[in-house]
Amino acid sequence: MNKSSLYKGCLESIVLRLLKEQGRMYGYQITQEVKHLTAGELKITEGALYPLLHKLEEQGLLQTSTEKVENRIRKYYALTPAGKKESSKALVELKQFVQQLENIFKLQTAWK
Repeated sequence: MNKSSLYKGCLESIVLRLLKEQGRMYGYQITQEVKHLTAGELKITEGALYPLLHKLEEQGLLQTSTEKVENRIRKYYALTPAGKKESSKALVELKQFVQQLENIFKLQTAWK
């Protein structure tokens, strides 16, 4: 199993967390921040990111705004109040998931 498969299930939580911390971000900025925070280990593709952003927007968790930057229109994403609640919930669930994985690996160590 490659690492990208492991990260795929966590992408929504990662994006929600970043937006909660940063306030608003545009797509490329999200990809670069994740790459930076993971020392290049996780590279989010546009093909994975934008469908997720659109889904979260349709669910009412994100709102968008546009801004002209250097003769280009840039679309920014920010959490709605419902998105902020979901972000907190997603972080708790992700932490619980990581704890369960740690428990599994501790059990494996105990068997040796």
